[in-house]
Amino acid sequence: MESQTKRRRIAVLNGPNLNLLGRREPGIYGSATLEDIEALVREHCAGHGAGAEFFQSNSEAELVEQIHARGDSIDGWVINAAALTHTSIAIRDALLASGRPFVEVHISNVLAREPFRHRSMLAGAAAGVISGFGAQSYMLGVRALLDLLDRGPA
Repeated sequence: MESQTKRRRIAVLNGPNLNLLGRREPGIYGSATLEDIEALVREHCAGHGAGAEFFQSNSEAELVEQIHARGDSIDGWVINAAALTHTSIAIRDALLASGRPFVEVHISNVLAREPFRHRSMLAGAAAGVISGFGAQSYMLGVRALLDLLDRGPA
């Protein structure tokens, strides 16, 4: 039995307009900035012997390119695809092609919002979906992903 567990690496991907967190509709998305969320995730990962990488883009193509580029260097994904959640088959396909598990997260409870937000192109392929807990959605997603990775394949 190995004396040390392998250090896990995760990537946290963020879609359109999440660079505006902290000033964009704070009544829905809260006051935490994306940088605040990244700091919380880094601290949480460090406390669990894991590392985290971050990427945000307003471009679907750039998100797909990042998934392709990082797929071999990480163990799993946490993704808030934002508006692309509801439209992007390309992001879903890229995540599946990576062969790594992913957890979909949302700051707001998308099911309590407009009907067009109720459908996710990612959810059916995700290990799980966490929605509606503000910035804590990311922490819950990271915790769930690390637990899944530690358990290994079923």
